[in-house]
Amino acid sequence: MKNSEIIELSTEDLTARLKEEKVALNKLKFAHAVSAIENPNVLKAARKNIARIATEVTKRKNAAKLETAAEAE
Repeated sequence: MKNSEIIELSTEDLTARLKEEKVALNKLKFAHAVSAIENPNVLKAARKNIARIATEVTKRKNAAKLETAAEAE
């Protein structure tokens, strides 16, 4: 998933997608532990995708906090 695709999603969609990606990563890790998967770079890509989504969620939460703080002043 590209950053441009992540930015287009709503915050609710991002949090749902983050949960789905974490579950998929856990399944990949389990599959890799049981028997080696063909391409272990899939694990690396999954971790990076989770990090991208989590970064965007955090960015949006911080922006919302700044907006409420600015309105309070």
